[in-house]
Amino acid sequence: MSAAGGGRDCGSPVPQRAPWSLVAATAALCLLSATSVRTAAAAPMSREEKQKLGNQVLEMFDHAYGNYMEHAYPADELMPLTCRGRVRGQEPSRGDVDDALGKFSLTLIDSLDTLVVLNKTKEFEDAVRKVLRDVNLDNDVVVSVFETNIRVLGGLLGGHSLAIMLKEKGEYMQWYNDELLQMAKQLGYKLLPAFNTTSGLPYPRINLKFGIRKPEARTGTETDTCTACAGTLILEFAALSRFTGATIFEEYARKALDFLWEKRQRSSNLVGVTINIHTGDWVRKDSGVGAGIDSYYEYLLKAYVLLGDDSFLERFNTHYNAIMRYISQPPLLLDVHIHKPMLNARTWMDALLAFFPGLQVLKGDIRPAIETHEMLYQVIKKHNFLPEAFTTDFRVHWAQHPLRPEFAESTYFLYKATGDPYYLEVGKTLIENLNKYARVPCGFAAMKDVRTGSHEDRMDSFFLAEMFKYLYLLFADKEDIIFDIEDYIFTTEAHLLPLWLSTTNQSISKKNTTSEYTELDDSNFDWTCPNTQILFPHDPLYAQRIREPLKNVVDKSCPRGIIRVEESFRSGAKPPLRARDFMATNPEHLEILKKMGVSLIHLKDGRVQLVQHAIQAASSIDAEDGLRFMQEMIELSSQQQKEQQLPPRAVQIVSHPFFGRVVLTAGPAQFGPDLSKHKETRGFVASSKPYNGCSELTNPEAVMGKIALVQRGQCMFAEKARNIQNAGAIGGIVIDDNEGSSSDTAPLFQMAGDGKDTDDIRIPMLFLFSKEGSIILDAIREYEEVEVLLSDKAKDRAAILKGKMIPSYIINSNPEMDNEEQPSSENDSQNQSAEQIISISPTVDLVDQETPEESSLNSPPESLSPADTEDAADVSPPEQTSSPTANHETPSLDGECTDLDNQLEEQSETEENSSPEVSWDKKAQPIDSILADWNEDIEAFEMMEKDEL
Repeated sequence: MSAAGGGRDCGSPVPQRAPWSLVAATAALCLLSATSVRTAAAAPMSREEKQKLGNQVLEMFDHAYGNYMEHAYPADELMPLTCRGRVRGQEPSRGDVDDALGKFSLTLIDSLDTLVVLNKTKEFEDAVRKVLRDVNLDNDVVVSVFETNIRVLGGLLGGHSLAIMLKEKGEYMQWYNDELLQMAKQLGYKLLPAFNTTSGLPYPRINLKFGIRKPEARTGTETDTCTACAGTLILEFAALSRFTGATIFEEYARKALDFLWEKRQRSSNLVGVTINIHTGDWVRKDSGVGAGIDSYYEYLLKAYVLLGDDSFLERFNTHYNAIMRYISQPPLLLDVHIHKPMLNARTWMDALLAFFPGLQVLKGDIRPAIETHEMLYQVIKKHNFLPEAFTTDFRVHWAQHPLRPEFAESTYFLYKATGDPYYLEVGKTLIENLNKYARVPCGFAAMKDVRTGSHEDRMDSFFLAEMFKYLYLLFADKEDIIFDIEDYIFTTEAHLLPLWLSTTNQSISKKNTTSEYTELDDSNFDWTCPNTQILFPHDPLYAQRIREPLKNVVDKSCPRGIIRVEESFRSGAKPPLRARDFMATNPEHLEILKKMGVSLIHLKDGRVQLVQHAIQAASSIDAEDGLRFMQEMIELSSQQQKEQQLPPRAVQIVSHPFFGRVVLTAGPAQFGPDLSKHKETRGFVASSKPYNGCSELTNPEAVMGKIALVQRGQCMFAEKARNIQNAGAIGGIVIDDNEGSSSDTAPLFQMAGDGKDTDDIRIPMLFLFSKEGSIILDAIREYEEVEVLLSDKAKDRAAILKGKMIPSYIINSNPEMDNEEQPSSENDSQNQSAEQIISISPTVDLVDQETPEESSLNSPPESLSPADTEDAADVSPPEQTSSPTANHETPSLDGECTDLDNQLEEQSETEENSSPEVSWDKKAQPIDSILADWNEDIEAFEMMEKDEL
């Protein structure tokens, strides 16, 4: 079997120790032979229409590739709007995106094996000659190790793999003598210095000419890399070792993978997004299947396929079980904290996770693959393309779309696994959208904003390497391809490596030291395929039934809960509510609580109390869901209590006539210098233009050397920081756009980053509510020049005013600060009943979630997501009647939703007095058994809390 998506007939022999002989990894691929006996629910697509669409893909590729060769070659990429090549250093820097460009004709190398897949063998031969003649790998340029590996090294190896295949056929490439392989080996040796770290994890960047650390290299000072960057090397490096016999490449890639495995969080079995390459400490502790981690998981499974090493499969299965337990919330895939996996780390998803359904097909887990793919397709139908990031209620978070191929990849794999013509129609939609919205005279242009249809002067090399390959294979029959695609495995860049490498130059030890798993005996599966009737039922409506409940998932009104597709489709009942999704302002959630026997009561101090009486539930099933909900709320509370918050900061006005007497409480930022570790920042303030700070400042002279004032809203905090920093500001203060907000009445929160690397932000940023911010704005209007001090806490005025002629009464007087005491939670605890309760103070996480370029015509500010909680009471496991008190105050994620606070009060009073009738299901589990199960879960959770890294 191959990872490319096909399969032999189930009666044909499988070679001994074939990489895909183990059922756990091969489940989906032998399904392909079963598709011929099923009748798909969708109308079958005729051979003529499939050929027509395949020819359309060929024409689209010719349009993109031809314009690159005509207008851009030998540059790395085509700029399709201006019809010229993108050359590193000759165009304005785009930051990390440009690290893929190394002045090595990137698009040509990345397209080599695509030419063969599309049956363009003459063009392939010409392209190989151009690469050998023109490409130089010894350029003085700093490139990404990750991108260079998957695009250039992978492209050269893919080209070599198909060149020797064509040579064996006897018609083309008869002159070829492993020249591409020699170039790949040269590049491999150039990348090896990046691995010179104590951990074995590679530096993220390297100079092709000078390597690492040398002064002329201009790199080697980085400390962090992403998990995918270090964990997506094994296929290319192992293939290079197997092709050449030089084992050093595979050894280095294995060492990096081994280190990542050892550093996984042991209780959750998850890995973070960013890791320190020297110490192995996790820098970003959120975990998902999208950007920063994605291809690490992919390469664990595919390394098993290509190399036949069981330890890679066991590692993948361990991670996959954790993903399905914590991250998968069908049809969503949401990031969580590796140490607190029950807590979501963010409320949006990025487009790179679209590869995951395809990986699930290779794993053999079809149902969640169908669910997530369908959800993504609904987003695409709404926006024409998959936005770079979108929220859990399917609004645009980041509006760009650089023509990513991951969704097309998953569509291809799902079609190969199911044979369902529905996925051909999905592919047809992708073709139509590309031609209608992205096609321009000189190629295909990336979308700058999927909502407006605006273009970006960009056509990445992966568009030709992957998109056209997967779309063509989707519509092609076996006779349309000049070689057997089943003999190859796709890399993450869709380059093809032959499976026979698994038995070539095997000099690396394969001793299984991964886990405590029992080694499986493959002998029973050497000559047979898995039972497809078990893996994929002989039901023509199987995939359709899974998709059906998701048809309108994107268009449902906000806020919405996460749907359990299987249960909701079967019974038509409301889905079980998860504690992390609970919104106290959502009437639908309140109705679900009522059915589960959970009452919601507003306390005088603003908290919300949840009391659960199982006997008041509508059924035993609802009672079980209620107990599950309360247990999750207990876990959520316990985890939130331990969440470390940055302490509040201070903005101190030091100019006349304040002289340090006015100190404003400010919220910190999770990016920029830490004011508790760095010297405070002092300077005069100036308002930015535009005031929201979401674009390049038009008044840089006004903020140069000063602390810039910007207003919250319309873009991410990190974007504001970068814009004022580029204008020369030495610091920044973000003022809340919610008029009347104050630290007196609202808890402080911290400004989060934008999900990207924020190491480039070098200035301190603080947040002020509207009331505190107006004090500075009023001072500017009255005194024109206002000087402030940004620090971790108020400074002594004598030190601030040292050397200045200031009246002594000012220095000796107490600061005029408003220290209004908060109500004590002890009084509340005395009034509580004997039932178990959770007391959670309301806090919110200030993540400016408004998407860039969002309409500013009187639109309401973005709502806030739930965050960490403080001053929570100790929580004991619930007995037969649990009554957690939870202030999980969570406004809607959608800024356009109606304010439901008044409705909440009315409903909560009604619910407090309600006594729903009990309708017990005869098949339901006894309540004592339910409680016993959940007490076991509580004990397990407590044990997990004690786990140490």
